[in-house]
Amino acid sequence: MTSTDETGPAAQHASSSGTTPPDRPPADGAAAPGARMPRWLPRAMVLALALIAVFQLGSWAFHQLTGLLINILIAFFLALAVEPAVSWMASRGMRRGLGTFLVFLAVFIVTAGFVTLLGSMLAGQIITMVENFPDYLDSVINWVNTHFNTELRRVDIQEGLLRSDWLRNYVQNSATGVLDVSAQVLGGLFQLLTVGLFSFYFAADGPRLRRALCSVLPPARQAEVLRAWEIAVNKTGGYLYSRGLMALISGVAHYILLEFLGVPYAPVLAVWVGLVSQFIPTIGTYLAGALPMLIAFTVDPWYALWVLIFVVIYQQFENYVLQPKLTSKTVDIHPAVAFGSVVAGTALLGAVGALVAIPAVATLQAFLGAYVKRYDVTDDPRVHGHRRRGGRDAGPGPVTRARELWGRLRAAGRSSR
Repeated sequence: MTSTDETGPAAQHASSSGTTPPDRPPADGAAAPGARMPRWLPRAMVLALALIAVFQLGSWAFHQLTGLLINILIAFFLALAVEPAVSWMASRGMRRGLGTFLVFLAVFIVTAGFVTLLGSMLAGQIITMVENFPDYLDSVINWVNTHFNTELRRVDIQEGLLRSDWLRNYVQNSATGVLDVSAQVLGGLFQLLTVGLFSFYFAADGPRLRRALCSVLPPARQAEVLRAWEIAVNKTGGYLYSRGLMALISGVAHYILLEFLGVPYAPVLAVWVGLVSQFIPTIGTYLAGALPMLIAFTVDPWYALWVLIFVVIYQQFENYVLQPKLTSKTVDIHPAVAFGSVVAGTALLGAVGALVAIPAVATLQAFLGAYVKRYDVTDDPRVHGHRRRGGRDAGPGPVTRARELWGRLRAAGRSSR
């Protein structure tokens, strides 16, 4: 039987000459039987898996250490704030550790005294409200009975309140939440201790920390780091000291008003207004004035109105007269930028972000201002908010033309005389 395969003669010829014919190329989608995996592919797969594992591990560690990182951030800004005072003591021969301890001791004494006075004020107000609660309740019941023709009695209301399911559930939830409150208090104390220790070390060992940071950088970069550090110290310390001075002025002004009106706890309320109004920008004055208004309302409703009027007037005086003079050389940033930075800091880090937002933005603004090149602005009317009509100057406005006309009329009257 004759073979019909066309490759037969070629195969026979190849075998007779001692060579083998080349293999056919593999079909589409099929690998050759003897094909091997590229050498770089296993290493690339291992490297990709290692990068994914490192990323997951870093993300997990970052989320676990977020609280510690926030505490370190607070401690760093606190150390920058006390750096001028510590450096001033160190320049006069005092050890930096002792100077830092004295500064922190003064801050602790002031804070403890303020918290104690504020707590005693709140406790006194709560005791007064509890003692006068039956009288308040009788007045409300009499008003309701008079206007709605009801026959309510205080005894019935008290018995109904004591036997209500709402009070029973509230007491049970409060009893079960005591442990949670205790745990939160202990956590807050531990966080405060952590911030205090880190800030103490940052302030006391500031030169050593700067040397350690600069030792891993070339000389040109060392100068930039030291410049940024100096700007941060000046802006943070200047912000806190200027705000402290403004808080003192605000507290004294409100104390005079409250003492004149005879509002109880005038010193504590004045300190409250001074601190809250200065360290919460833009709306801090109104938030701080709410508590004195409430206390003044318990004395006389008209006193609360006088306090509100004084708060509004003092806010305008502070914004347009006091604040520009005190903060022009420390944290000269626009009020809108300050408010926006506080909102952004609150959204990112909560209350901590609100505290460190303004000094951080002021530091960044000063650092960029030292390196961003600025040019002279052209003398264009549009720079000053004046618009052009038809592509040409609009000419003098109606007020200017009226003044010119009035001047010509007066000149004509004088010449006729």
